[in-house]
Order: sequence, then C-alpha cells, then structure tokens
Amino acid sequence: MIEQSQANEPAAPVSRPQAGVPALSSSLPYVTYGLLGLTVVIYALQLILENALGGQDWLTAFGARSNEWIRAGEIWRLITPVFLHASPPHLLFNMYALYVLGTGLELNFGHGRFFCLYFLGAFSGNVLSFFFSSDNSYSVGASTAIFGLVAAEGIFLFQNRKWFGRHVRRGIGNIIFIVVINLFIGLTPGIDNWGHIGGLLGGLIFTSLAGPLFNIAGEPPAVRLVDGRTFRDTIIGAATVITIFGALAVWGMISA
Repeated sequence: MIEQSQANEPAAPVSRPQAGVPALSSSLPYVTYGLLGLTVVIYALQLILENALGGQDWLTAFGARSNEWIRAGEIWRLITPVFLHASPPHLLFNMYALYVLGTGLELNFGHGRFFCLYFLGAFSGNVLSFFFSSDNSYSVGASTAIFGLVAAEGIFLFQNRKWFGRHVRRGIGNIIFIVVINLFIGLTPGIDNWGHIGGLLGGLIFTSLAGPLFNIAGEPPAVRLVDGRTFRDTIIGAATVITIFGALAVWGMISA
C-alpha cells in the first residue's frame, strides 16, 4: 500500500545569459511544445478520471514511481512519473520551467538530442529516487527531467565558455545558486530530493559527453556555427546514462 506522496518539485528556471552566439537551429522548439501539451493533457485526464471514478487517480496509481510495483516488474514507472502531477501549482511551475529552459536548449541541442536529454533526466531521477526512497512512498512530477535540463544548461555554458565570455561566470553561478536552494528546499518532507539529484546527474553526464560544442566554420563573411559533436557522441552519452542508472535500478531490484 502506498502511504506517502512525494512531489518532484521543480527548480526555478534559469535565464540564459545574452551572448553573441546564435542557436544551431532556427526552427520552432516543437519537442518542448509537444511535451508541454502532452503533460497538460495527461493532467487533465488525471482530473477527469479522478472525478469520474470516485476520487481515485488511476493514472497516478498505475504510473507513479512506486518501489513496490517497480520491483514487481512495472519498470515503466521509471519514466511515466514525468507526465504526472500532484496539483495545478505543481504542474504549472514545472511547465513554466520546461518552457523557459527547454526552448533555448532545444534550439542548441537539436530536437532529437533534446528529446533524449529530457527523458534521460527523467529516467536517472526516478532510478535514484527508487534506489534511495522508502518503499512506502511514491513520487510524480516532471522535475526529474527539469533538473536534467538545469544541469545541461550549466555544462553547455561551461563547455562553450569561449563563445559566451564574461556571461559564463554569471550564468553558471546562477545555476549553482538555483540548484543549492532547490536541494535545500527539498530537505523538507514530501519532496523527492533523490529524484532531483538523479536528474541533475543524468543531465550532467549526457551533456558532458554529447552536448553541443560550438565551432565556427568558413571564412568571413560566409561563416557559420557548427557543432563539433557527432551522432555517435549522442549514442555514447545516452548509452552511458542508461548503463549507469540501469545497473543501479537492477541493483535496487535484486537487493531488496
């Protein structure tokens, strides 16, 4: 029986510093918009089903991170909590953070790599929550993925610091401050801090190995911005996160 609910509370959004480097892509960040829309629709379904079925939130019952049911084989619960939320403020704050962070990151990471980043953060956050949280708790929320985006923003700025100049120190300092404050707030009961930390680690590892590395190609005035990373780097980064946190999940299942 699940007795305690833990909300994956979001980090406050981090504003990207102004810089003279354009994004790699000029297309709409449709992955971010799609994730926003899908998450809102799923929360609406949570409310509709809860009202229609006597107060029982069936989507949370079958999709939340629950150690008991993960050990019973319901491994989809290491991903599905990213689409579920505990209240309207919980949903709105997470979706605002996704909009602020996701639109800029997606244009620099590209649609496919950003999609990987988002769900790797969700996976790594829910795995660490599964591994360290008590068995009578459960958690929902997109902030596992949001914390992955926060980490990605910091690593992205650091790895491309020669292009952002003096803005890097301020941007990274702001990110560190936001992370520390949110982790401190997460010490209060009912907030899944392990999910936040796992999301941070997943975003950090993936972006360190596969995040954009800007280079300038061509001769003036026909210069263009190119990414030094390859598709192979994306595969390696994703495989590294999946291997590390997948092994941790397996360990958590067999050591109970």
